[in-house]
Amino acid sequence: MDSPDTGDDCDYVIVGSGAGGGTLAARLAEAGMRVVLLEAGGDPRATDEARLPDDYDVPAFHSLASENPAISWDFFVRHYADEAQQQRDPKAGADGVFYPRAAALGGCTAHNAMILVYPHDADWDGIAALTGDRSWSARSMRRYFRRLEQCRHRPFWRLLSRLGLDPTGHGWSGWLRAERAKPWQVVEDGGLIQTIIDGAVAAIRAGRRPLEALWRLFEGQADPNDRRIMPRGDEAVCYTPLSTCDHRRTGARERVLDVAERQPDRLRVQLHALATRVLFEGNRAVGIEYLQGERLYRAHPTPSGGEGIRRSIRAGRGVILSGGAFNSPQLLMLSGIGPRAALERHGIPVRVDLPGVGRNLQDRYEVGVVNRMNRPWEVLAGARFEPGDPLYAEWTGQQSGMYVSNGAALAVAKRSTPGRQPADLFCMALLASFHGYYPGYSREIATRHDCLTWAVLKAHTNNRAGTVTLRSADPRDPPLIDFNYFDERDDPTGEDLKAVVAGIRFVRELNEPLNVLDLIAEEELPGREVVSDEDLAQYVRDNAWGHHASCSCPIGPREAGGVVDGDFAVHGVEGLHVVDASVFPRIPGFFIASAVYMIAEKAADVILRDAKRRP
Repeated sequence: MDSPDTGDDCDYVIVGSGAGGGTLAARLAEAGMRVVLLEAGGDPRATDEARLPDDYDVPAFHSLASENPAISWDFFVRHYADEAQQQRDPKAGADGVFYPRAAALGGCTAHNAMILVYPHDADWDGIAALTGDRSWSARSMRRYFRRLEQCRHRPFWRLLSRLGLDPTGHGWSGWLRAERAKPWQVVEDGGLIQTIIDGAVAAIRAGRRPLEALWRLFEGQADPNDRRIMPRGDEAVCYTPLSTCDHRRTGARERVLDVAERQPDRLRVQLHALATRVLFEGNRAVGIEYLQGERLYRAHPTPSGGEGIRRSIRAGRGVILSGGAFNSPQLLMLSGIGPRAALERHGIPVRVDLPGVGRNLQDRYEVGVVNRMNRPWEVLAGARFEPGDPLYAEWTGQQSGMYVSNGAALAVAKRSTPGRQPADLFCMALLASFHGYYPGYSREIATRHDCLTWAVLKAHTNNRAGTVTLRSADPRDPPLIDFNYFDERDDPTGEDLKAVVAGIRFVRELNEPLNVLDLIAEEELPGREVVSDEDLAQYVRDNAWGHHASCSCPIGPREAGGVVDGDFAVHGVEGLHVVDASVFPRIPGFFIASAVYMIAEKAADVILRDAKRRP
């Protein structure tokens, strides 16, 4: 895919090839625009270096992919300003808490857990209310999910696509497949079957139509994206749909390569290109300066230390930043757009004093309730999480076995308090020991086969106090990131903390039948001796993590801290857009990937509409 930079003009240059940038680049190219897509990493499937492409392809290897040095950027972040509390986290080191990100074609869709769950209607309606733009309403946004989701249960639409009959121009059946991981080997593991049944029964006991819900789960119809299952953010027992194709990872990378192959004169991908600043003529963005070279960014596990070759690309219609919640605000500030004091501190000339850049950083809160079972899972017998083991042979030969799964056996959407709408807790039963991110965490997942972790995810958090600030004016230095967990200014009553504690109590209830049957040997974390609200709250403070960083360049009025408007355009300049997870005013839904894919499809409509008005 790499080709020399000839300096030719394009219509749009896009920085970042993830769910935002990759999706947008493909759609603009399909519409006839000339697009250059800059990606700081390489192609995860174009090399066999360091376990690739297996870490990329195999769903069960996603944690290994996140620590694969060939495609990873290792950020270390602060959770707390208070150093004493920061060091209470057993995962914290001298540089902070490990926060894995991907530097690869496809961005973080190259290493994520592939979960594709539709956001809540309230997330979109909130943006519609903020902007006064009804195109952001839940009713309007639903079509963008249909545009990207490949629905194999719509045979008529698939037939039309194969015949080349597509009057919408958007793909009748979408381009992103979502599959259910259903390894038949589960039926051979009595302990696992008991875990799923007991957990499901306990979870739905107080829900609507419990027998119907249990039947749907075992018939494979408990799809959280089906409005009959989770109408408008309701509680439900469900499985987690994965963005896989024939049980191999698929995402932004495959979308980009497909369009680049079909439209080579429209979409050019430049790999190993680290963007350094936006180029301007007057007040208009006209291109990107970048450094060509491998492992230039110092978040890389083994940075090259090189200078790179300085190059630039000019764009006739506009520049689009899709670097994500850490790198898009960094690039804006390096380009002179951000809080005046922060820019002047590093000697960067101020182009636009925009205080909201790098503010409003948000994430989920997640904790693990880790149980050691009395015996290892039979379905993981022989698993070494590497090519050549028996489960790998099942995956390659029959597209079956536990490696088609990301490790989640069961999921429950739950309200932390009665009457809350939408549900704000997502609890997943994982056949692994998982208690957050730290260097080497993926090997613990791969080597311990006797654990059941309930991962409790708190969505719709109140905390908006996180920040992304420059470490230096050198674009190779990663920014300073502080999430300011459980900040009392945004959450004076401690609602977020209470919700996570409620989630721990809930999954402990799901474990009770397993304790009665003596399937669980020990609750390793937080430990059965941790029972009071106060002790559980301290456990959460000490151990919470997140991995859906968002909202650091939010949509909203400039005077209220907004960075972009409802059409993704950066305030105060022309020809510059941001399209990635950083633009959300509040972090949406349970999992961020689907929402980013959707706004990229919306951004394509917005940008193409503007292009028609401005030849």
